[in-house]
Amino acid sequence: MPHANLKPDGYLPRIVDEQVAHYLRVFGAVEVAGAKWCGKTWTALAHGSSVSYVENDLGIAKEDPSLMLLGERPHVVDEWQLAPSIWDAVRHGVDAQRGLRGGWILTGSSTPVSRGGGEDAPKHSGAGRIGRVRMLPMSLAESGESACTVSLACLFEGEFTSSKVPSDTLELVRLACRGGWPEGIDLDAEDAQLLARDYLRLLFSESVPRHGKDGRAARKLVASLARNLGQSPTYKTILADMYGEEDEPGALMSEVTLASYLDLLNRLYLTEEVEGWVPPRRSRKRLSVKPKRYFADPSLAVATLGMSPQSLLDDWQTFGLVFENLCMRDLMVYARALPLAGDVPVRYYRDDAGLEADAIVELADGRWAAFEFKVGESKVGEGVASLKRLRKKVSENPKARTSPPEFLAVIAGVSEYARKVEDGVYVIPLRALCA
Repeated sequence: MPHANLKPDGYLPRIVDEQVAHYLRVFGAVEVAGAKWCGKTWTALAHGSSVSYVENDLGIAKEDPSLMLLGERPHVVDEWQLAPSIWDAVRHGVDAQRGLRGGWILTGSSTPVSRGGGEDAPKHSGAGRIGRVRMLPMSLAESGESACTVSLACLFEGEFTSSKVPSDTLELVRLACRGGWPEGIDLDAEDAQLLARDYLRLLFSESVPRHGKDGRAARKLVASLARNLGQSPTYKTILADMYGEEDEPGALMSEVTLASYLDLLNRLYLTEEVEGWVPPRRSRKRLSVKPKRYFADPSLAVATLGMSPQSLLDDWQTFGLVFENLCMRDLMVYARALPLAGDVPVRYYRDDAGLEADAIVELADGRWAAFEFKVGESKVGEGVASLKRLRKKVSENPKARTSPPEFLAVIAGVSEYARKVEDGVYVIPLRALCA
């Protein structure tokens, strides 16, 4: 494979770099997908040898998508979804050359309306030909604001070393407001919030209408998701948020339409749905647990709520929800980088008795770990006790047929010390954690 020669000046290494390089050795092509402005193009260029920008040649791309594939390999095709037929052209290109590896890198900030569902939509999933790498905005480890003294991968191997990291309440709030946008990591929180607000403006005015939806309705929906951040509200609750009780019944969106809007927000990578985890692994109940919803970056939640670092300091309960989104973003980045990461590496747990865990990281070989997110030290003991109840209930129940967790961890915000509470139970400041 040719040596990459397009790496942009000032490129900050990303955790997905290793996965992209690995997939280029395995698949004929690789798709790097995620929210706009999260750094997909620069990451693709860091691994590519030539590039086509679909947006600059959209007419040509739609007329003859194969022209977007020309160039030294690995060839980057940026924003391929603007001309969805490119997907099938890449798939045919991979099939045409036996043993081809690392021919193309596709970047996309949305998925087409339906694979095979439209005249120019992809007719094939690309399975076995096109590997998929999911990107999120930068984690604290990637932006240099985690000391990286505690590795998620090492925890699964039983390795842990106590450490001390910076603990500053105002800085933690600032990091959540600033977000992980590569173009914003050098900005202060207030200036970086302009990026988040502009992101949402473009989403509602351009991206949503391009997919045949109403931007105003999407804005109301996103506001409801922000108010219910990290929760699993019913459709009825969301619709009540959007339209209130005074609207005419006929003005309300149907639940079927609401589902299509929620699906669009996922396909635009604005939101992250976290599915429920129900042991044992083959339980039918697992499929019936409603997903919890977060934003791709906590700064988007802050922007939607119209808040600032100071207003979050004055409303600690709301910041707790934003902090949970920050934790989920970083944990997803780190979990997806695990060598045995499953298709859905991060879930959450909630049972009918009210016992909860904010996150469950599950590997493809069945090993798992449970996490609670707590902003400050005052709630750490409560988190530890809840996780231990979960371990007892799940692992000591012979009917559950579930192995014990590899470890339990409370991820804390305003906390200085990464420490072991007892065997297999840890308290880890978010600013100590990494992949």
